Amino acid sequence: MSGVRILVGTRKGAFVLTSDGARKDWRVSGPHFPGWEIYHVKGSSVDPNRIYASQTSGWFGQVIQRSDDGGETWAPVGGDFSYASPTGDHLWYDGTPKPWVFTRVWHLEPSLTDPDTVLAGVEDAAMFRSTDGGNTWSELTGLRDHHTAPQWAPGAGGLGAHTIIQDPANPGRIYTAISAAGVFRSDDDGTSWRPMNQGLVSEGIPEADAEVGHCVHRIALHPSRPETLFMQKHWDVMRSDDGGQNWREVSGNLPSDFGFPIDVHAHEPDTVFVIPITSDSEHFPPEGKLRVYRSRSGGDEWEPMTKGLPQENCYVNIFRDAMCVDQMDPCGIYFGTTGGQIYGSNDGGESWNAIVQNLPSVYSVEVQTLP
Repeated sequence: MSGVRILVGTRKGAFVLTSDGARKDWRVSGPHFPGWEIYHVKGSSVDPNRIYASQTSGWFGQVIQRSDDGGETWAPVGGDFSYASPTGDHLWYDGTPKPWVFTRVWHLEPSLTDPDTVLAGVEDAAMFRSTDGGNTWSELTGLRDHHTAPQWAPGAGGLGAHTIIQDPANPGRIYTAISAAGVFRSDDDGTSWRPMNQGLVSEGIPEADAEVGHCVHRIALHPSRPETLFMQKHWDVMRSDDGGQNWREVSGNLPSDFGFPIDVHAHEPDTVFVIPITSDSEHFPPEGKLRVYRSRSGGDEWEPMTKGLPQENCYVNIFRDAMCVDQMDPCGIYFGTTGGQIYGSNDGGESWNAIVQNLPSVYSVEVQTLP
């Protein structure tokens, strides 16, 4: 029976959780890199033994770690994420110019076809690619050189290129989301980029429907229908049916349309999951009840999935990279909290169990299907 491996990045190390296809009993390995901030850990969909991790600290800076044996052992790989030729300033919160700096790697996205190729989204917002397993990196300069870049401003967490999606049906098509700039799409493998923000409306920027400046928290798509994308924005849950060119709101009957993660069921392209939190100033579930909301209609109607989740006095947050789905049948859904819990469902969200508790604050949760 095949199994799954959950990769967890936390404030103080990485953890690897493995189970067989039943996904009831779990083995927990870690912490790997104890004491280090691990912003993102993600494995290759081509080689189940290959995993990349973004490790950072204020003392030693940014390190990319790589495992070639499923997370049993790790080794740092090289790479220079410095900006050799800055292209000017972007905007700070108050609208004054702020020079480009490199702070951390927010997101690692391995290639869909080659385990040695991986993309990295960094802060301040830029994208890099490695084709040799992370040993060397080159910037995809078309993103940071975009003519709108001087108008980009940081969200509360920083100006990060935090989401990267490769379109499996359109080789060369890549999406990225930047807080606070919006969604950008490349159709030529990262050489050039276009804003994809038509239909987004945001307060607090000079024009409500501006081309850029929107604080997108996360985007997701289903591989069988890649023209349809779903978005969790700073406020609003959104949907596009034309590859991101136009968006419409699908917040429906959610108790709050503010949140960070969003994902799509592995086998049902109209089934979407979000985890609402109260507001941009109150980063905890509405009424202190931890509820995953599921829509089986592509966002028109939402239902709370609560079985096994705490329904009182729960005041955790769930970050943008901290929810994922596996490829098993029934589909498994997993998410991690700032309280250190990893919750999992092996029945499409109908019921939940705490796989592990009392980890450091969880930054990211990703999953690999094992042969």
